[in-house]
Amino acid sequence: MAIQWYPGHMTSARKKAAETMASIDVVIEVVDARLPEASTNPIVHELRLFRQRPCLKVLNKSDLADPEASKAWIAFYDAQPGVKAVALSSKNKGEVARLPALCQSLAPHRNDNIKPLRMMIMGIPNVGKSTLMNALVKRKIAKVGDEPAVTKSQQVHQISVRHSIIDTPGLMWPKIEHESDGWMLAASHAIGRNAIIDEEVAVFLAGLLLLRYPEQLATRYGLAVDEMDSVAVVEGVARRRGLLMRGGDPDFEKASMVLLQDYRDGKLGRISLETPDSRREMLAQKTATKATN
Repeated sequence: MAIQWYPGHMTSARKKAAETMASIDVVIEVVDARLPEASTNPIVHELRLFRQRPCLKVLNKSDLADPEASKAWIAFYDAQPGVKAVALSSKNKGEVARLPALCQSLAPHRNDNIKPLRMMIMGIPNVGKSTLMNALVKRKIAKVGDEPAVTKSQQVHQISVRHSIIDTPGLMWPKIEHESDGWMLAASHAIGRNAIIDEEVAVFLAGLLLLRYPEQLATRYGLAVDEMDSVAVVEGVARRRGLLMRGGDPDFEKASMVLLQDYRDGKLGRISLETPDSRREMLAQKTATKATN
């Protein structure tokens, strides 16, 4: 099943973003450090290229991501023209405070009181934009929520006499092209629950963790994962956590939510769902499949 999620208000948000792009200097695109490309919005890429705007790629939630994978992603983005990447946690105010200077390096001509730097922050829902905005402006101006798509309209804020920033609603794109991206986004809670079935997402996540982070699964739940498939992992979580239905069968629904929430909260350890290498491999496989069809 391909996952798609594009709430109605995002059509108007996209139009407004296109209009605003003409009057800013640098785009700050916030992505999830655990799945940077899957959480990159192609609309943001198209809009900023059309307006020829540089981009500071913020790999947020880096405290939850595999540090080696994050290093590889920073090198991947830094190699792209007009792009600079940084990995941070929006909860770390010291790290967030570096962002205006990094944006300044991408637009050195906007560096005085007459020509202040105008930034625009963009990203998909639930990647931590609101927490980042609150840390940047040093007061609570953006509503923070655990559900995607909390911010609904643009807001302009002055950081200093030399720096202003426009906050924008979380923006998805109409069609998720790669099926695995949809699953990774769902696992990371960037897609509304009305568009997914938690048990299916948990099975996907379990399969990916078995492939890349089996030790974390074994440590967290005390499972002999080398003898399990993804369904057995979720059932194993149910049994280890005492999540049983009448008759003793595992409660698959509750166990699925435990696995998903443990991943989202970082309780499984620092995990990245994709790397530049795994991304290239996925794209190569899709190209090969198309060529043989």
